[in-house]
Amino acid sequence: MKYIILLLLLGVEIFASLIKTPIISLDIKSETATVKLQNIDVGISGFIVHKITPEHTSILKSVTVISFDKETNLAKLKISDFNGLKNNSLPSGKWEVEVGDEVELTFAYSRALLIAPSEEIYHRITKSIRVEWVHSDIFTTLLSYRGHPTPLKSDFEAMSDVSSIGLLFIYLDKRVYTVDIKSFKILSISDAPLVQDSVQLPFYSRIEEIEANWFGAGHNELEDYEMHYYELLSEQNKKNKKFYEIIKNGDAKLHFILKNFEIGK
Repeated sequence: MKYIILLLLLGVEIFASLIKTPIISLDIKSETATVKLQNIDVGISGFIVHKITPEHTSILKSVTVISFDKETNLAKLKISDFNGLKNNSLPSGKWEVEVGDEVELTFAYSRALLIAPSEEIYHRITKSIRVEWVHSDIFTTLLSYRGHPTPLKSDFEAMSDVSSIGLLFIYLDKRVYTVDIKSFKILSISDAPLVQDSVQLPFYSRIEEIEANWFGAGHNELEDYEMHYYELLSEQNKKNKKFYEIIKNGDAKLHFILKNFEIGK
């Protein structure tokens, strides 16, 4: 157990280091940018900072790493709208992303949310990993506000925006999945053979009830903890070979998820 915890700690400390690098090329048509880095994982997210004056900067866009070439050290980033500081009462600038603008990756990776099936597992993991934990009670409150007893990917994105969270940890079947909460890409999978003798749905929280909408995605009560989060992860990790093998070699009831992968076809 100590060895497993050490691996988790090392992984989080690496992710927690803020990465800054300038954009070296842009493709406006495909909404992508290119930066040069020594190493980076696909799925890591961040944003683009534009310098307005020597003393003033503005965040223009969000970015996610979609590919990395180890031979050239070039990473391609997908550009999307930045909603972290959205305020309809304030004016927005008309600045455009330019070559030379700075990209900041792994921002808020020092803050994390944990999805766990029980109180015991929740406390074991949060005590073992040195990050600033945002309690799952806060996420439960957000789900009630949005009317989603079954969490959606968009709910995790909203949680990131309101609480400045960069990492999501999900415990599934004796493993901890470290996930970029924005892109929902798996960054690492670590063994964590903890004893699970109970399951709280949709995850451990001290708040027992989540308000539900009358209709729409996420309004139903969650019935199967592992099935839901495995499926949610598979939708954004279609090319993750390690995750594919875990599903393939695991419980037969989860094999329907294999159709979501772009592996083995």
